[in-house]
Amino acid sequence: MSSIHIAGRENEKGESDRDVPSPEATAVTTAQNEAHLTKRILFKTDTRILPILSLLFLCSFLDRTNVGNARIIGLEKDLGLSNLQYNQGLAVFYATYIASELPSNLLLKSLTPTLWLPLLTVAWGIITMCLGFVRSYGSFIAVRALLGLAEGGLLPGIVLYMSGLYTRGEMAVRIGVFYTAASLSGAFGGLLARGLSEIGPRGGLEGWRWIFVIEGLLTVVAGAVAYLLLPTSIAEAPYLTREEKDFALQRLEGHTLSASGERFNPVLEREERFQWSEVRRGIFNVQVWLSSTAYFAILSGLYSFGLFLPTIINDMHITSSANETQLWSVIPYAVATPITVLVALLSDRLNLRGGLMLATLPIAIAGYAVIANVASAPARFAMTCLMAIGMYASVPCVLVWNSNNSAGHYKRATTSGLQLAVANCGGFVATFVYPSHEGPLYHKGHTIILGLLVYAWFAILANVLWCAKINRDKKDGKYAEFEGCGDDRDPAFKMVL
Repeated sequence: MSSIHIAGRENEKGESDRDVPSPEATAVTTAQNEAHLTKRILFKTDTRILPILSLLFLCSFLDRTNVGNARIIGLEKDLGLSNLQYNQGLAVFYATYIASELPSNLLLKSLTPTLWLPLLTVAWGIITMCLGFVRSYGSFIAVRALLGLAEGGLLPGIVLYMSGLYTRGEMAVRIGVFYTAASLSGAFGGLLARGLSEIGPRGGLEGWRWIFVIEGLLTVVAGAVAYLLLPTSIAEAPYLTREEKDFALQRLEGHTLSASGERFNPVLEREERFQWSEVRRGIFNVQVWLSSTAYFAILSGLYSFGLFLPTIINDMHITSSANETQLWSVIPYAVATPITVLVALLSDRLNLRGGLMLATLPIAIAGYAVIANVASAPARFAMTCLMAIGMYASVPCVLVWNSNNSAGHYKRATTSGLQLAVANCGGFVATFVYPSHEGPLYHKGHTIILGLLVYAWFAILANVLWCAKINRDKKDGKYAEFEGCGDDRDPAFKMVL
């Protein structure tokens, strides 16, 4: 008997051929089901996790930069601080901030994000409130040191936490969304400082003190909310059904086809044990040093921008009072926010990180080049918008890049923490490049940041070329010995450019 059936006839089991789906139809149905499940999981995770992380990061940026708002309405005068002492207070913050980043990330897995991130938030919220009660240079320095120690673990912890919720191709836009909280904090911080400063003098506290007290209290509330709502992992997310949890884990483990068409099946990182060899592999990594030093240059600009923008605008004499200056400082952040989100969307859509930064950084470079050499106040203020756009739009790409290209929990924890530890050294640069006697043009400070951003552009270019070389080497079989190892050395693991 012929094995070829005529359409419509019954086979030996009595089933019509037309009732048996072809392999192609089955594949299409499976892909449609996976796509539908993916959309549901991402929507639920985005709407329940990102707002909370954005809130925490908003509080973090507010509480580290509100000292710039307090400065122009009396902090220096009331505490009797010199310009050098004020800058030393900022530098101490960054020293303890940097020192806490990598240890905090290594602790995150054992303490769980659900406990550790909210605990850090509540701690620095209380410390921020204490800033409202300092009376001397010594107490100012001590409290700023404690603030840095508490805040340092948040950002690397968030990046590491998110890498357990999203795939590599979904990270940039999510990082971009929550990182817009940093630019929003500049806008919101100026408005909030303007309102809170009107409370005092009351209750024995000047207006600038109320900025720290109220914002610190809001941060404590945000930490409590995060503790109640953040899931420890995607497998324990209460907002997902059992089917969605199982599929979400399959996605993260690489058992489903990624958007880029790449299949990769790493080890289950939640079962990975700590090994110093993974820490060393993270430290001695060319990519982390190229990206971290580029990020250092960008953060030197971002931190100085956040700390000194009110002072720079004030010295332009385009406003009539300190309170009006607070309102003007909102504009550059408001302009940068939607563009940051747009660049993050493009980054995930195109699966590019460094390539987009090569386009965004020149915007900030142009802004600094002009503001450093032009005396016109309106033109200089317009340049602050370009500076904000170029720097903030670059951050989501560089922040997620190392996480994308690192596999193995402890290697990724090391590269994420190390990158931010190196990058946040930019805080030291930021605190000393805009001394008050350089005003109103601040030519030297703007020129220093300009040079750093030019370096960042070349470092990003070098990292793109290095990642491309690794991909070529894997294609040529030079990493064949690591096949199936389950980390970023596996030939199936392609570096994101």
